[in-house]
Amino acid sequence: MTPRLTRSDYEANKGAGNKRAMRALVDAGETPGVIAFDGEAPVAWCSLGPRSGFGSLARSRILKPVDDREVWSIVCLFVAKAARRKGVSIKIIDAACDYAALRGATCMEGYPVEPKKDDMPPVFAYTGIASAYLAAGFHEVARRSETRPIMRREL
Repeated sequence: MTPRLTRSDYEANKGAGNKRAMRALVDAGETPGVIAFDGEAPVAWCSLGPRSGFGSLARSRILKPVDDREVWSIVCLFVAKAARRKGVSIKIIDAACDYAALRGATCMEGYPVEPKKDDMPPVFAYTGIASAYLAAGFHEVARRSETRPIMRREL
């Protein structure tokens, strides 16, 4: 729920409150993301939706919109430890783009990290790694921080 809320709202609802808020989105018919499976086991999660639904992007000096174009955004990407380094990130980014295109999106935006060192803890890569976005057909459109490109893919 982090990118959907203000920091104070997120903190006030931390834990069970945010879990209930996510459940309420799903119960209201919204699909907040896509899940990748290996057989029956979920191995990855990608949160996405129209950029307008993520107020934290508009408030961010680094990730604020680069233009007025209506884009969809990938705001969270998680791959289970056992499934990492197997191309799962690229596959779920592709699936997120396919999902958005089926709902009328013409452009997907991502906000990955580009680590300075190879030993960056995975918790800091919750939006994905730039190399996976490049492999999924994205290109950089802006960079307001050394390690945080804004990337896009036409759908």
